[in-house]
Amino acid sequence: MSEPAYNIRHYAAFAATVRHGSVTRAARSVNLTQPALTQAIARLEAELGCALFERGSGGMAPTEPARLLAPRAEAAIAQIGSPRVTGTQVRAFLALARAGSYAGAAEATGLSAASLHRAVADLAVALGQRLVDRRGRRAALTPQGERRARGFGLAMAELRSGLAEVAAWQGKAAGRIVVGAMPLSRARWLPETILRFRSLHPGVAIAVVEGSHAELAGPLRDGDIDLMLGALRDGTVLEDLAQEPVFEDSPQLVMRAGHPLLGVEALDARLADYPWVLPARGTPLRQYWEGMMRAAGAEPPEVGIECGSVLTVRQLLLGSDALTLLSPAQLAVELEAGVLACLPTPAPVRRRIGITTREGWQPTGPQAAFLALLREVAAKGFA
Repeated sequence: MSEPAYNIRHYAAFAATVRHGSVTRAARSVNLTQPALTQAIARLEAELGCALFERGSGGMAPTEPARLLAPRAEAAIAQIGSPRVTGTQVRAFLALARAGSYAGAAEATGLSAASLHRAVADLAVALGQRLVDRRGRRAALTPQGERRARGFGLAMAELRSGLAEVAAWQGKAAGRIVVGAMPLSRARWLPETILRFRSLHPGVAIAVVEGSHAELAGPLRDGDIDLMLGALRDGTVLEDLAQEPVFEDSPQLVMRAGHPLLGVEALDARLADYPWVLPARGTPLRQYWEGMMRAAGAEPPEVGIECGSVLTVRQLLLGSDALTLLSPAQLAVELEAGVLACLPTPAPVRRRIGITTREGWQPTGPQAAFLALLREVAAKGFA
């Protein structure tokens, strides 16, 4: 998603005016002349289509949309971290960070590669930091560049949220919610929530980004997605993320119909005799499987096929005697059709499923409503 080129100076002028309540003091705090600050606010009001201040002898009193937008603008400016950075530079640098090359960034933004080069070079000069290393046709961010990209991404997320809240106040379509969905959440929980949410909030767009925890955690931290759904991780390694358990899932042994293990009484002793298809090491499901195997009296065998795609796992099970550990909800159609079968695990396996967000994240009204509906849908058994 290519960011618009927000005018950072306009938002800085606006936030300073809300903070100080006076054009004179606000102009001094952001190093603008009073006419320039007044003009910046007027242009922002024109863009938003609403008044942000009531002008009076006592100063500048913020209106309701200004009170909605101001905390977001303050947070965005703090994340950007420098008054010398422009919206054009932020847009160019984020496009480069996401695409990994100037050619890819040019395609995503519609800008020329030369313009992107110039904007990123000007940004590096403004910040006094080397942000990018060229490696052939690729552009790798330096450690400073990675920190700046994350800060800029979070700043853009705050501005998007603030503008969505103003739009909602105006009675317009209220923004967009981007959900990172791990495999289990995509079976019933998320689709049911989206259907119910869209019936209540038809003007809010929903985007679903599929992936594993490792693939989604970075975009969540960067502000590219708003929340992540799926199996929760050990909180000690997620100090910058907040996890909320919503329900528990009980994975079962899944295999093809007619599998030799079906009907076997001494199941524990036979589990190591068959190939397994499982997600990568370190994932909760893999860890639960290892614990289950040891509880059954067998050292976990080598996993010949590591795979987190339910569609791929399904086909592998149908064409072999391989086993896996999955929630029945993820293969409900195949189980109901009788082409796959499942058995309880020898030792109980339970995993916590929930919502992961950035620590300190403040959802918009529609985002808060979506979170509430996620909890409600899970409580009603659609998980």
